[in-house]
Amino acid sequence: MTSILNDDTLILRALEPTDLDALYRWENDTALWAVGNSIAPFSRKSLWDYIESYTPDIYSCRQLRLMIALKDDNTPVGTIDFYDFDHHNRRAGIGILIAEEHQKKGYGERALKLAASYAGQHVGLHQLWAVIPVDNTLSIALFRKCGYKICGRLRSWLRRGKSYADAFSLQYLIS
Repeated sequence: MTSILNDDTLILRALEPTDLDALYRWENDTALWAVGNSIAPFSRKSLWDYIESYTPDIYSCRQLRLMIALKDDNTPVGTIDFYDFDHHNRRAGIGILIAEEHQKKGYGERALKLAASYAGQHVGLHQLWAVIPVDNTLSIALFRKCGYKICGRLRSWLRRGKSYADAFSLQYLIS
């Protein structure tokens, strides 16, 4: 039987202290900063404090980060984030990271589907949205495979050094 936060392969779960090393590695990978909002490295202490004080209440924090882990041994393979939660309009942004060594195994698709189910059934969201650089073809393909539709192109949206790049806005209607 499949639960709302897991399937036969993955589980979406709260952050645990044992996730510190994985978070430290992912948050400090400067190659990933171009697709997120990071502009400086995180210390182990700051990430430890984040985990220790983490509040999984999307209503008060307007965000929710879940670890994507293998169901059989709890190995973290990535994270999925709901952000800019808008209770009134019943929507949130969504972002996903699958660690490089775990990519191309179907985990991203499974996690996005579990997250959409959770968002609709438990949080009561009507829609999820994502902003993805136009040159991130793998992420665009992943989101489109999960039912997201490109609904716009944001010109010069992302700063990359001394220039700017376009991004696509994608939207998934849950109900």
